[in-house]
Amino acid sequence: MSTQTTTQTTTQTTVQAQPRISIRVLVQIGMLAAIATVLMLFEIPLPFAPSFYEIDLSEVPVMVGCFAMGPAAGAAIELVKILLNFVINGTVTAGVGEMANFVIGCALVVPAGIVYKRNHTRKGALIGMVVGTVLMVVIGCFINAFILLPAYGSAFGMPIDALLGMGTAVNPHITSLSTFVLLAVAPFNLLKGVVVSLIVMLIYKKISPILKMK
Repeated sequence: MSTQTTTQTTTQTTVQAQPRISIRVLVQIGMLAAIATVLMLFEIPLPFAPSFYEIDLSEVPVMVGCFAMGPAAGAAIELVKILLNFVINGTVTAGVGEMANFVIGCALVVPAGIVYKRNHTRKGALIGMVVGTVLMVVIGCFINAFILLPAYGSAFGMPIDALLGMGTAVNPHITSLSTFVLLAVAPFNLLKGVVVSLIVMLIYKKISPILKMK
């Protein structure tokens, strides 16, 4: 009877603890997504890209969440961030731009989170960030060329050639869609991936105990 009672008590404790863990994770996802949404409002123009390409640091809290709670949580934070920004700022691409940004953001943080989960070391985090940055550059180039640029052109009533002309204005070597992607989109995503990774490497160990309740 004593053993049975102990087992029942342990089971009840486990069942009672699960909702608390779920609620804590949900709160942290919401908190990090809110921080990321605020960071999206602070955009920095870049001299090598047209004015509609501005860098922000909203992926920093998303990647922090990825490392602390896993890649699935990171994807959830990215999704909530995009939805909050959609509600606050609206859209000019009928949601196409927001969905593309979600995919590009996940291309950076989710692979980093997967690698770090399997190799829970500083080296694992670094490898994950490199993999994520490379994937974000590749996927970002593809999505910009075939989805985002046509969507923005349609939204603003501008042909693709007009958007390419904005690229030529800042870099005369941009003369086609391929050169636009290679000389503007790829460096943009590469710079963002590197900057976000460096910041996360500097701050993660200091704030991760808070997220993990240690």
